[in-house]
Amino acid sequence: MDKLIGRLVADVGIDRTAAEKAVGIILDFLVKEGPPDKVQPLLAKLPGSDVLIAKANEGGEVAGMMGGAMGGVMGAGMKMMSAGLNMGQVQSVTRIVIAYAREKAGEDAVGEIVGAVPGLAQFA
Repeated sequence: MDKLIGRLVADVGIDRTAAEKAVGIILDFLVKEGPPDKVQPLLAKLPGSDVLIAKANEGGEVAGMMGGAMGGVMGAGMKMMSAGLNMGQVQSVTRIVIAYAREKAGEDAVGEIVGAVPGLAQFA
């Protein structure tokens, strides 16, 4: 996951903490919204994903309330914005995370997840 975090820091211009939080939020979103039989094998190909998901859920009452009030892609976006990202950064981070997932798990596996989650295709 260090390579992905480094890519986000360099390409999006966010700090490491924000990048880790954003990746964790996206992965947590996939766990909650995606098909479990597709998401779990993806996470297995992303060592350290469990740590980032746990970090994304630590002490985030405000983020949780904001994201909880609005589900799906919008809820995940709200959580990332409450972590300090602007809308452009949210879009860039999401696209980069999906591209990285494709590198690690393959187009077919990620395509099935993207196709199964409403609203996610706009970032793919």
